[in-house]
Amino acid sequence: MAKDYYQILGVSRNATQEEIKHAYRRLALKYHPDRNKSKEAEEKFKEINEAYAVLSDPQKRQQYDAMGASFHQQYTTEDIFRDFDIGDIFKDFGFSTEDFFSYIFGGKPRKTRRVYFGTGPFGYEQPRQTPVKGPDLIYELPISLEEAATGSEKTIAYERNGKQERITIKIPRGVNTDQKLRIAGKGKLGPTGIPGDLFVRIRVLEHPLFKREGDNLYINRTISFSQAALGTTIHVPTLGGKTLEVKVPPGTPSHTKLRIKGQGMPSLKGGRGDLFVQVIIQVPKYLTSEQRELIEKLARLGL
Repeated sequence: MAKDYYQILGVSRNATQEEIKHAYRRLALKYHPDRNKSKEAEEKFKEINEAYAVLSDPQKRQQYDAMGASFHQQYTTEDIFRDFDIGDIFKDFGFSTEDFFSYIFGGKPRKTRRVYFGTGPFGYEQPRQTPVKGPDLIYELPISLEEAATGSEKTIAYERNGKQERITIKIPRGVNTDQKLRIAGKGKLGPTGIPGDLFVRIRVLEHPLFKREGDNLYINRTISFSQAALGTTIHVPTLGGKTLEVKVPPGTPSHTKLRIKGQGMPSLKGGRGDLFVQVIIQVPKYLTSEQRELIEKLARLGL
């Protein structure tokens, strides 16, 4: 079962960085091995720190929100704790970053810091020698607006270390242009054999009907002058293929935006945006003699 880092820290998915930091500090001090000697506390301490290592990093948090259960397939333990520094939080308690990593991975404080590798929280241990990673690769992936809305899987082919490689990636629902999906260890090899990462940059293609702004969608619908004056019901397509009936109130001005709640794009943080229907009054270029006569009559009546 995938870990719910928000639940572990006891915060909402919309929590601010300050709220996350406060929750982490409170829980970490409660389950700190120097304060709580139980085996359960030790496991809880490791779990709390893993959650904070992800949620305190904006990029890792965005990837976690987007990928859900597949996050741990693309992030190793080394990835999660890379560049993670808790010194500023515990400096007043005489608890160093080196001690922190010793507690997390070794159970006892050590004078020398070690780094753990592997896919689980306990990995295997190697003396700290900062490896030189290889260069990261960037792959631009165009997708349709429909694919961005529903999520999909894509198999891409790219060149790596002089060879063609293929990899299948999961596109999360609600992804937008210029957002990057990180696939750890799929970049070029470095001088010490440690590969960089592959970043898949999303480019959502323009749609013939819908315009996207954030999580909201916009569509134009034309109505006649009489429909605008008297009110009407129009049929509006959705990105999902449904057709909705939308009431246009009498006296609606041109370029009025009618909001349909929850019919926009899914959000990476949960929920959906809205669909806005922009009503455009169509003015006829050509009139029959009967139409002209009626409009002239309306004009004499002050319309």
